Amino acid sequence: MSNVNGNLRPVPLGLVPSFGYGDRLGLATPGHLAAHKGSGFAPIFAQQSIREMARTDRTPTDVMEAARKALSAAGYSDPWGADADHLKTQEDVEYTAAAGFCFFTIDPSEHVVNQADTMDEAALKEAVASQNKDGIYGGDSVEGLYLGKIYSVGGKDLTFTEEPLLRAAVKYGRAIAHCEKMAGFIHAANAGKLYEIEVSVDETDSPTSALEHLFFALELRRRGVTVVSLAPRFIGEFEKGIDYKGDIKAFEEALKVHVAIAREFGPYKVSVHSGSDKFSIYPVIGRVCQNLLHVKTAGTSYLEALRVVARTDAPLFREIVDYSGGRFGTDKVSYHISVTDDDVPGLLKASNDQLEKVFLDEDKGRQVLHVTFGSVLTKGNTAAGQSFKGAIMDILEKHADLHAEVLEKHLGKHLKQLRAG
Repeated sequence: MSNVNGNLRPVPLGLVPSFGYGDRLGLATPGHLAAHKGSGFAPIFAQQSIREMARTDRTPTDVMEAARKALSAAGYSDPWGADADHLKTQEDVEYTAAAGFCFFTIDPSEHVVNQADTMDEAALKEAVASQNKDGIYGGDSVEGLYLGKIYSVGGKDLTFTEEPLLRAAVKYGRAIAHCEKMAGFIHAANAGKLYEIEVSVDETDSPTSALEHLFFALELRRRGVTVVSLAPRFIGEFEKGIDYKGDIKAFEEALKVHVAIAREFGPYKVSVHSGSDKFSIYPVIGRVCQNLLHVKTAGTSYLEALRVVARTDAPLFREIVDYSGGRFGTDKVSYHISVTDDDVPGLLKASNDQLEKVFLDEDKGRQVLHVTFGSVLTKGNTAAGQSFKGAIMDILEKHADLHAEVLEKHLGKHLKQLRAG
Protein backbone atom coordinates (compact mmCIF):
# COMPACT_ATOMS: atom_id res chain seq x y z
CA MET A 1 0.00 0.00 0.00
CA SER A 2 3.02 2.31 0.20
CA ASN A 3 2.55 3.34 -3.43
CA VAL A 4 -0.88 4.76 -2.69
CA ASN A 5 -0.82 8.53 -2.48
CA GLY A 6 -3.09 11.14 -0.93
CA ASN A 7 -6.76 10.80 -1.68
CA LEU A 8 -6.31 7.31 -3.14
CA ARG A 9 -5.80 5.90 0.33
CA PRO A 10 -8.98 5.29 2.37
CA VAL A 11 -9.00 6.75 5.87
CA PRO A 12 -11.08 6.39 9.05
CA LEU A 13 -13.99 8.82 8.88
CA GLY A 14 -14.77 9.18 12.58
CA LEU A 15 -17.95 10.53 14.16
CA VAL A 16 -19.48 12.21 11.14
CA PRO A 17 -22.58 10.98 9.27
CA SER A 18 -21.45 8.38 6.76
CA PHE A 19 -22.91 6.31 3.95
CA GLY A 20 -21.65 3.00 2.58
CA TYR A 21 -21.94 2.41 -1.17
CA GLY A 22 -21.59 -1.31 -1.79
CA ASP A 23 -20.41 -2.27 -5.28
CA ARG A 24 -20.67 -5.95 -6.22
CA LEU A 25 -19.47 -5.45 -9.82
CA GLY A 26 -16.68 -2.91 -9.44
CA LEU A 27 -18.18 -0.38 -11.87
CA ALA A 28 -20.56 1.56 -9.62
CA THR A 29 -18.25 4.16 -8.09
CA PRO A 30 -18.80 6.84 -10.79
CA GLY A 31 -22.53 6.69 -10.11
CA HIS A 32 -21.95 6.65 -6.37
CA LEU A 33 -19.76 9.73 -6.71
CA ALA A 34 -22.48 11.52 -8.65
CA ALA A 35 -25.06 10.68 -5.97
CA HIS A 36 -22.68 11.66 -3.20
CA LYS A 37 -22.00 15.25 -4.30
CA GLY A 38 -23.42 17.72 -1.82
CA SER A 39 -24.92 14.97 0.33
CA GLY A 40 -23.33 16.02 3.60
CA PHE A 41 -22.27 12.43 4.29
CA ALA A 42 -18.76 11.01 4.45
CA PRO A 43 -18.56 8.24 1.83
CA ILE A 44 -17.38 4.65 2.05
CA PHE A 45 -16.75 3.77 -1.59
CA ALA A 46 -15.03 0.41 -1.07
CA GLN A 47 -17.41 -1.81 0.86
CA GLN A 48 -18.01 -5.52 0.59
CA SER A 49 -18.57 -8.35 3.03
CA ILE A 50 -16.51 -11.51 3.11
CA ARG A 51 -19.71 -13.38 2.23
CA GLU A 52 -20.30 -11.22 -0.84
CA MET A 53 -16.69 -11.53 -1.96
CA ALA A 54 -17.03 -15.31 -1.87
CA ARG A 55 -20.29 -15.15 -3.81
CA THR A 56 -18.87 -12.88 -6.50
CA ASP A 57 -15.37 -14.41 -6.80
CA ARG A 58 -13.76 -11.10 -5.80
CA THR A 59 -10.89 -10.38 -3.44
CA PRO A 60 -10.41 -7.46 -1.05
CA THR A 61 -7.81 -6.11 -3.46
CA ASP A 62 -10.32 -6.29 -6.33
CA VAL A 63 -12.82 -4.25 -4.32
CA MET A 64 -10.23 -1.68 -3.29
CA GLU A 65 -8.70 -1.27 -6.73
CA ALA A 66 -12.09 -0.80 -8.41
CA ALA A 67 -12.91 2.08 -6.08
CA ARG A 68 -9.45 3.65 -6.33
CA LYS A 69 -9.40 3.48 -10.11
CA ALA A 70 -12.72 5.31 -10.37
CA LEU A 71 -11.79 7.91 -7.76
CA SER A 72 -8.49 8.57 -9.49
CA ALA A 73 -10.18 9.00 -12.86
CA ALA A 74 -12.63 11.47 -11.32
CA GLY A 75 -9.89 13.44 -9.55
CA TYR A 76 -11.61 12.88 -6.22
CA SER A 77 -9.72 14.56 -3.39
CA ASP A 78 -11.89 14.31 -0.26
CA PRO A 79 -11.61 11.66 2.49
CA TRP A 80 -13.28 8.31 1.84
CA GLY A 81 -13.50 5.04 3.71
CA ALA A 82 -13.20 1.33 2.99
CA ASP A 83 -15.39 -1.15 4.90
CA ALA A 84 -14.42 -4.79 5.32
CA ASP A 85 -17.89 -5.98 6.21
CA HIS A 86 -19.15 -8.91 8.32
CA LEU A 87 -15.80 -10.22 9.52
CA LYS A 88 -15.98 -13.36 11.65
CA THR A 89 -12.42 -14.69 11.93
CA GLN A 90 -8.81 -13.62 12.34
CA GLU A 91 -8.20 -14.73 8.74
CA ASP A 92 -10.98 -12.39 7.55
CA VAL A 93 -9.31 -9.50 9.34
CA GLU A 94 -5.83 -10.18 8.01
CA TYR A 95 -7.11 -10.74 4.46
CA THR A 96 -8.85 -7.37 4.31
CA ALA A 97 -6.29 -5.37 6.29
CA ALA A 98 -3.59 -6.44 3.83
CA ALA A 99 -5.61 -4.83 1.02
CA GLY A 100 -5.79 -1.51 2.86
CA PHE A 101 -9.25 -1.55 4.41
CA CYS A 102 -9.50 0.71 7.44
CA PHE A 103 -13.11 0.21 8.62
CA PHE A 104 -13.65 -3.25 10.07
CA THR A 105 -17.16 -4.54 10.77
CA ILE A 106 -17.16 -7.35 13.33
CA ASP A 107 -19.98 -9.87 12.92
CA PRO A 108 -20.40 -11.91 16.15
CA SER A 109 -23.76 -13.38 15.10
CA GLU A 110 -22.55 -16.98 15.43
CA HIS A 111 -21.99 -16.34 19.14
CA VAL A 112 -25.39 -14.72 19.80
CA VAL A 113 -27.81 -17.00 21.69
CA ASN A 114 -31.19 -16.14 20.19
CA GLN A 115 -32.89 -18.72 22.41
CA ALA A 116 -32.25 -16.43 25.39
CA ASP A 117 -35.51 -14.62 24.58
CA THR A 118 -37.56 -17.70 25.47
CA MET A 119 -35.42 -19.58 28.02
CA ASP A 120 -36.92 -20.11 31.48
CA GLU A 121 -35.34 -18.77 34.66
CA ALA A 122 -33.49 -21.98 35.51
CA ALA A 123 -31.95 -22.25 32.03
CA LEU A 124 -30.90 -18.59 32.12
CA LYS A 125 -29.21 -18.98 35.50
CA GLU A 126 -27.43 -22.12 34.34
CA ALA A 127 -26.16 -20.40 31.18
CA VAL A 128 -24.93 -17.35 33.12
CA ALA A 129 -23.23 -19.56 35.69
CA SER A 130 -21.40 -21.22 32.80
CA GLN A 131 -20.33 -17.82 31.46
CA ASN A 132 -19.09 -16.73 34.88
CA LYS A 133 -17.19 -20.00 35.32
CA ASP A 134 -15.57 -19.60 31.89
CA GLY A 135 -14.31 -16.14 32.84
CA ILE A 136 -16.42 -14.26 30.30
CA TYR A 137 -16.48 -11.32 32.72
CA GLY A 138 -12.92 -11.67 33.93
CA GLY A 139 -12.75 -12.17 37.67
CA ASP A 140 -16.28 -10.79 38.13
CA SER A 141 -19.76 -12.19 37.69
CA VAL A 142 -22.24 -10.45 35.44
CA GLU A 143 -24.55 -10.04 38.44
CA GLY A 144 -21.82 -8.34 40.42
CA LEU A 145 -21.13 -5.96 37.56
CA TYR A 146 -24.66 -4.89 36.67
CA LEU A 147 -27.48 -6.28 38.83
CA GLY A 148 -29.50 -3.45 40.33
CA LYS A 149 -27.47 -0.77 38.58
CA ILE A 150 -29.42 2.20 37.21
CA TYR A 151 -28.31 4.18 34.14
CA SER A 152 -29.79 7.45 32.92
CA VAL A 153 -30.38 7.30 29.16
CA GLY A 154 -32.00 10.18 27.32
CA GLY A 155 -33.79 11.36 30.44
CA LYS A 156 -35.05 7.86 31.31
CA ASP A 157 -33.69 5.36 33.80
CA LEU A 158 -32.75 1.87 32.63
CA THR A 159 -32.32 -0.65 35.45
CA PHE A 160 -30.74 -4.09 35.29
CA THR A 161 -33.21 -6.21 37.24
CA GLU A 162 -32.44 -9.92 37.40
CA GLU A 163 -34.35 -11.52 34.52
CA PRO A 164 -33.62 -8.85 31.85
CA LEU A 165 -29.95 -8.85 32.87
CA LEU A 166 -29.70 -12.63 32.60
CA ARG A 167 -31.39 -12.60 29.18
CA ALA A 168 -29.05 -9.88 27.91
CA ALA A 169 -26.00 -11.70 29.25
CA VAL A 170 -26.99 -15.06 27.79
CA LYS A 171 -27.94 -13.53 24.45
CA TYR A 172 -24.86 -11.36 23.98
CA GLY A 173 -22.20 -12.22 26.57
CA ARG A 174 -20.16 -14.60 24.44
CA ALA A 175 -20.72 -12.44 21.36
CA ILE A 176 -19.18 -9.46 23.15
CA ALA A 177 -16.22 -11.59 24.25
CA HIS A 178 -15.74 -12.55 20.59
CA CYS A 179 -15.82 -8.85 19.63
CA GLU A 180 -13.00 -8.20 22.10
CA LYS A 181 -10.95 -10.99 20.55
CA MET A 182 -11.64 -9.70 17.02
CA ALA A 183 -10.69 -6.17 18.06
CA GLY A 184 -7.32 -7.57 19.14
CA PHE A 185 -6.85 -9.18 15.73
CA ILE A 186 -7.74 -5.89 14.02
CA HIS A 187 -5.24 -3.98 16.14
CA ALA A 188 -2.48 -6.48 15.39
CA ALA A 189 -3.22 -6.61 11.66
CA ASN A 190 -2.99 -2.85 11.27
CA ALA A 191 0.46 -2.49 12.89
CA GLY A 192 0.18 1.14 13.92
CA LYS A 193 -2.09 2.28 11.06
CA LEU A 194 -5.27 4.18 11.83
CA TYR A 195 -8.47 2.16 11.70
CA GLU A 196 -12.00 2.08 13.08
CA ILE A 197 -14.32 -0.70 14.21
CA GLU A 198 -18.02 -1.33 13.79
CA VAL A 199 -19.93 -4.09 15.58
CA SER A 200 -22.94 -5.61 13.86
CA VAL A 201 -25.65 -7.51 15.74
CA ASP A 202 -28.41 -6.83 13.21
CA GLU A 203 -28.55 -10.39 11.84
CA THR A 204 -30.31 -11.90 14.85
CA ASP A 205 -33.76 -13.39 15.28
CA SER A 206 -35.22 -10.73 17.55
CA PRO A 207 -34.78 -6.98 18.06
CA THR A 208 -32.06 -5.61 20.29
CA SER A 209 -33.86 -4.09 23.28
CA ALA A 210 -32.71 -0.85 24.90
CA LEU A 211 -31.37 -2.76 27.90
CA GLU A 212 -29.54 -5.24 25.66
CA HIS A 213 -27.96 -2.38 23.70
CA LEU A 214 -26.91 -0.75 26.96
CA PHE A 215 -25.40 -4.04 28.17
CA PHE A 216 -23.48 -4.36 24.90
CA ALA A 217 -22.20 -0.77 25.13
CA LEU A 218 -21.14 -1.10 28.75
CA GLU A 219 -19.36 -4.38 28.14
CA LEU A 220 -17.48 -3.04 25.11
CA ARG A 221 -16.37 -0.05 27.16
CA ARG A 222 -15.36 -2.22 30.12
CA ARG A 223 -13.26 -4.36 27.81
CA GLY A 224 -11.60 -1.34 26.20
CA VAL A 225 -13.13 -1.92 22.77
CA THR A 226 -13.76 1.44 21.09
CA VAL A 227 -16.23 1.37 18.21
CA VAL A 228 -17.13 4.05 15.70
CA SER A 229 -20.55 2.50 15.10
CA LEU A 230 -22.85 -0.29 16.23
CA ALA A 231 -25.67 -1.90 14.26
CA PRO A 232 -28.47 -3.17 16.50
CA ARG A 233 -31.34 -5.32 15.28
CA PHE A 234 -34.17 -2.77 15.07
CA ILE A 235 -37.86 -3.40 15.60
CA GLY A 236 -39.88 -3.94 12.43
CA GLU A 237 -38.59 -5.66 9.31
CA PHE A 238 -35.43 -4.60 7.45
CA GLU A 239 -35.79 -6.95 4.50
CA LYS A 240 -33.34 -6.86 1.62
CA GLY A 241 -34.01 -4.48 -1.25
CA ILE A 242 -37.40 -3.10 -0.16
CA ASP A 243 -38.91 -0.50 2.14
CA TYR A 244 -39.32 -0.82 5.90
CA LYS A 245 -42.19 -2.91 7.24
CA GLY A 246 -43.52 -1.98 10.63
CA ASP A 247 -44.90 0.75 12.87
CA ILE A 248 -42.90 3.87 11.98
CA LYS A 249 -43.82 5.72 15.17
CA ALA A 250 -42.74 2.77 17.33
CA PHE A 251 -39.51 2.55 15.31
CA GLU A 252 -38.82 6.24 15.96
CA GLU A 253 -39.35 5.91 19.71
CA ALA A 254 -37.06 2.86 19.90
CA LEU A 255 -34.44 4.58 17.73
CA LYS A 256 -34.35 7.57 20.07
CA VAL A 257 -33.26 5.31 22.92
CA HIS A 258 -30.65 3.53 20.77
CA VAL A 259 -29.18 6.90 19.78
CA ALA A 260 -29.20 8.12 23.39
CA ILE A 261 -27.26 5.03 24.45
CA ALA A 262 -24.79 5.52 21.60
CA ARG A 263 -24.28 9.16 22.57
CA GLU A 264 -23.93 8.67 26.32
CA PHE A 265 -21.96 5.42 26.44
CA GLY A 266 -19.78 5.83 23.36
CA PRO A 267 -20.11 8.08 21.64
CA TYR A 268 -20.53 6.07 18.45
CA LYS A 269 -22.77 6.09 15.42
CA VAL A 270 -25.91 3.99 15.11
CA SER A 271 -25.44 1.90 11.98
CA VAL A 272 -28.38 0.96 9.77
CA HIS A 273 -27.69 -2.30 7.95
CA SER A 274 -29.84 -3.59 5.09
CA GLY A 275 -30.25 0.16 4.77
CA SER A 276 -31.11 0.37 1.09
CA ASP A 277 -34.57 1.38 -0.08
CA LYS A 278 -35.97 2.14 3.41
CA PHE A 279 -37.46 5.39 2.12
CA SER A 280 -40.40 5.62 4.53
CA ILE A 281 -38.11 5.85 7.57
CA TYR A 282 -35.15 7.80 6.18
CA PRO A 283 -36.49 11.17 7.41
CA VAL A 284 -36.93 9.64 10.89
CA ILE A 285 -33.43 8.17 10.83
CA GLY A 286 -31.87 11.44 9.70
CA ARG A 287 -33.76 13.51 12.26
CA VAL A 288 -33.16 11.22 15.25
CA CYS A 289 -29.57 10.13 14.57
CA GLN A 290 -28.26 13.42 13.20
CA ASN A 291 -24.45 13.18 13.25
CA LEU A 292 -24.41 9.73 14.92
CA LEU A 293 -25.44 7.86 11.79
CA HIS A 294 -23.99 5.33 9.38
CA VAL A 295 -26.09 3.74 6.62
CA LYS A 296 -24.96 0.67 4.72
CA THR A 297 -26.25 -0.28 1.26
CA ALA A 298 -25.11 -2.93 -1.21
CA GLY A 299 -27.59 -4.94 -3.24
CA THR A 300 -29.55 -1.93 -4.44
CA SER A 301 -26.62 -0.87 -6.67
CA TYR A 302 -26.56 -4.35 -8.24
CA LEU A 303 -30.26 -4.03 -9.00
CA GLU A 304 -29.68 -0.67 -10.68
CA ALA A 305 -26.99 -2.29 -12.81
CA LEU A 306 -29.62 -4.80 -13.92
CA ARG A 307 -31.90 -1.88 -14.75
CA VAL A 308 -29.32 -0.80 -17.30
CA VAL A 309 -29.41 -4.32 -18.74
CA ALA A 310 -33.22 -4.26 -18.85
CA ARG A 311 -33.22 -0.98 -20.79
CA THR A 312 -30.48 -1.86 -23.26
CA ASP A 313 -30.71 -5.64 -23.80
CA ALA A 314 -34.18 -6.94 -22.95
CA PRO A 315 -33.49 -10.54 -24.09
CA LEU A 316 -30.46 -10.77 -21.77
CA PHE A 317 -32.50 -9.38 -18.89
CA ARG A 318 -35.14 -12.04 -19.53
CA GLU A 319 -32.46 -14.73 -19.39
CA ILE A 320 -31.14 -13.37 -16.10
CA VAL A 321 -34.63 -13.21 -14.62
CA ASP A 322 -35.45 -16.77 -15.66
CA TYR A 323 -32.14 -18.05 -14.30
CA SER A 324 -32.64 -16.18 -11.02
CA GLY A 325 -36.08 -17.72 -10.67
CA GLY A 326 -34.53 -21.16 -10.98
CA ARG A 327 -31.83 -20.38 -8.40
CA PHE A 328 -34.10 -18.67 -5.87
CA GLY A 329 -34.95 -21.76 -3.81
CA THR A 330 -31.27 -22.44 -3.15
CA ASP A 331 -29.94 -18.91 -2.85
CA LYS A 332 -32.60 -17.48 -0.52
CA VAL A 333 -31.43 -19.50 2.49
CA SER A 334 -29.30 -16.90 4.30
CA TYR A 335 -31.54 -13.91 3.59
CA HIS A 336 -34.33 -12.22 5.52
CA ILE A 337 -37.02 -11.78 2.85
CA SER A 338 -40.77 -12.31 2.46
CA VAL A 339 -40.97 -13.55 -1.14
CA THR A 340 -41.50 -17.32 -1.26
CA ASP A 341 -40.94 -20.19 -3.68
CA ASP A 342 -44.67 -20.11 -4.44
CA ASP A 343 -44.43 -16.50 -5.63
CA VAL A 344 -41.74 -17.13 -8.23
CA PRO A 345 -43.73 -18.89 -11.02
CA GLY A 346 -46.22 -16.04 -11.14
CA LEU A 347 -43.45 -13.44 -11.30
CA LEU A 348 -41.79 -15.24 -14.19
CA LYS A 349 -45.00 -15.00 -16.21
CA ALA A 350 -44.53 -11.24 -16.56
CA SER A 351 -44.51 -10.08 -20.17
CA ASN A 352 -41.31 -8.65 -21.59
CA ASP A 353 -42.64 -5.10 -21.50
CA GLN A 354 -43.50 -5.50 -17.79
CA LEU A 355 -40.30 -7.22 -16.77
CA GLU A 356 -38.40 -4.16 -15.50
CA LYS A 357 -41.40 -3.02 -13.46
CA VAL A 358 -42.07 -6.44 -11.91
CA PHE A 359 -38.46 -7.28 -11.07
CA LEU A 360 -36.93 -3.88 -10.35
CA ASP A 361 -39.81 -1.73 -9.07
CA GLU A 362 -41.90 -4.23 -7.11
CA ASP A 363 -40.92 -5.87 -3.84
CA LYS A 364 -41.13 -9.57 -4.65
CA GLY A 365 -39.29 -9.35 -7.97
CA ARG A 366 -36.57 -7.16 -6.47
CA GLN A 367 -35.94 -9.71 -3.75
CA VAL A 368 -35.67 -12.59 -6.21
CA LEU A 369 -32.94 -10.73 -8.10
CA HIS A 370 -31.33 -9.46 -4.90
CA VAL A 371 -30.64 -12.86 -3.33
CA THR A 372 -29.51 -14.62 -6.52
CA PHE A 373 -26.71 -12.20 -7.40
CA GLY A 374 -23.97 -14.65 -6.47
CA SER A 375 -25.22 -17.36 -8.79
CA VAL A 376 -25.81 -14.91 -11.62
CA LEU A 377 -22.30 -13.47 -11.31
CA THR A 378 -20.37 -16.72 -10.86
CA LYS A 379 -22.38 -19.59 -12.33
CA GLY A 380 -24.87 -18.44 -14.94
CA ASN A 381 -24.33 -18.25 -18.69
CA THR A 382 -26.28 -16.77 -21.57
CA ALA A 383 -27.83 -18.94 -24.25
CA ALA A 384 -24.87 -17.95 -26.42
CA GLY A 385 -22.43 -19.32 -23.86
CA GLN A 386 -21.07 -16.08 -22.39
CA SER A 387 -21.09 -15.73 -18.63
CA PHE A 388 -23.83 -13.50 -17.29
CA LYS A 389 -21.20 -11.48 -15.46
CA GLY A 390 -19.24 -10.91 -18.66
CA ALA A 391 -22.37 -9.89 -20.53
CA ILE A 392 -23.45 -7.52 -17.74
CA MET A 393 -20.00 -5.95 -17.51
CA ASP A 394 -19.89 -5.43 -21.28
CA ILE A 395 -23.23 -3.60 -21.18
CA LEU A 396 -22.27 -1.43 -18.20
CA GLU A 397 -19.00 -0.41 -19.83
CA LYS A 398 -20.78 0.36 -23.11
CA HIS A 399 -23.49 2.33 -21.33
CA ALA A 400 -21.41 3.87 -18.55
CA ASP A 401 -23.33 7.15 -18.66
CA LEU A 402 -26.69 5.42 -18.23
CA HIS A 403 -25.25 3.30 -15.41
CA ALA A 404 -24.04 6.41 -13.58
CA GLU A 405 -27.37 8.12 -14.23
CA VAL A 406 -29.56 5.41 -12.70
CA LEU A 407 -27.25 5.08 -9.69
CA GLU A 408 -27.18 8.83 -9.14
CA LYS A 409 -30.98 8.95 -9.24
CA HIS A 410 -31.56 5.97 -6.96
CA LEU A 411 -28.81 6.53 -4.36
CA GLY A 412 -29.43 10.25 -4.53
CA LYS A 413 -33.01 9.57 -3.44
CA HIS A 414 -31.65 7.71 -0.41
CA LEU A 415 -29.44 10.62 0.62
CA LYS A 416 -32.10 13.25 -0.04
CA GLN A 417 -34.59 11.45 2.19
CA LEU A 418 -32.02 11.08 4.96
CA ARG A 419 -31.28 14.79 4.76
CA ALA A 420 -35.01 15.56 4.86
CA GLY A 421 -35.00 14.56 8.51
